[in-house]
Amino acid sequence: MMFEFIADMGKLLLAIYGLRLAIRIYVQRQQPTWSGPLARRRLTVLLILVLAVFAIKMVEDVLAGESGIFDRMILLFVHEHVPRKLTGFFEWVTFTGSSTFLSVLTAGTAITMLFARRRFEAFLLTASVLCAAAVVYIVKIAVSRVRPTLWETDWYWGSSFPSGHTLVVAAFATSIALSVTRAWPQARPLAVTVAVSWISLVGLSRLVLGVHWPTDVLVAGCIGAILPLVVSVALDLHDA
Repeated sequence: MMFEFIADMGKLLLAIYGLRLAIRIYVQRQQPTWSGPLARRRLTVLLILVLAVFAIKMVEDVLAGESGIFDRMILLFVHEHVPRKLTGFFEWVTFTGSSTFLSVLTAGTAITMLFARRRFEAFLLTASVLCAAAVVYIVKIAVSRVRPTLWETDWYWGSSFPSGHTLVVAAFATSIALSVTRAWPQARPLAVTVAVSWISLVGLSRLVLGVHWPTDVLVAGCIGAILPLVVSVALDLHDA
């Protein structure tokens, strides 16, 4: 088990290094004007690659049916150790990831950004959330993973994979963190902390309510964070 884990980690790190090297070679040969923006955003690019590679690995495990033991063990652990009196709190947290709540919040925030003449940020937010919603819809239909039935739960639309609540919240929260950092660099630590906390709580709420497997949430968090990161880098490259 330990040797298999080490081997998997080695493969993931090698994949990340290979992708980073391929991007560098492509930019040097085909798009030299991108060198400056990518150099300034090198940590962002690295984060994108790390999230993407880990997401791909987890997707492979899900599709191959190799995540079952891990998923069941973690979900039962959460169910047994989270006090029942907190269920109401996590139901409220889950509501903050609903389409009803996020649609209104996204529209209101984007309009506010436009009035404040922050067009880059408004486009980043809107594009990220719309792309996230599209990814959720397409992947749910394509994968059709059965939701957990370890205990009685409420009904939610669509299949289990990925967690739509987590994915769209991750896209929204990450885009807001990027926007805040762009406008007020000194507020970056606070923005990142709030974003990670919200994403984590929504993901955990889906497990507490028993409507998603852990890998549904983990992959959703990775994809949701990747989307605004990619959009922001693409916008910077477009302006280069």
